[in-house]
Amino acid sequence: MTRIPEVERDIIEKAIYLPMVLIVLNRDLTVFKQSPFKLRKPYLELVEDAMKIIQKELYEVKRFLRKNQIQVKEIDRDDSFTMFSFLYKGYEEQHSYFNPRIRNKVQELMEHYLFKRFV
Repeated sequence: MTRIPEVERDIIEKAIYLPMVLIVLNRDLTVFKQSPFKLRKPYLELVEDAMKIIQKELYEVKRFLRKNQIQVKEIDRDDSFTMFSFLYKGYEEQHSYFNPRIRNKVQELMEHYLFKRFV
């Protein structure tokens, strides 16, 4: 059983997912820059704006973690699972995440930052 309240666990998980979203968007940005689009500027602006918002949110997440002395570390990764260590108020917990779940959550966040945040 976890000692970490749900609200703080959600913030901790953002510290895991948001950097991954930035990595994917950064790779996509490189592809857009190299692709032979006739009008590439709208695509670039869409991705760059999403990245700026994610970076601001990630800054706030990291600030919250520092302020509350919470640490998140990836400790192991294999084909199916990634294990993270959470240090929370003097307690260490290890949580294992199913890699397809991580991928689906990153995809969901990408959709949110690219499209659904306008709704």
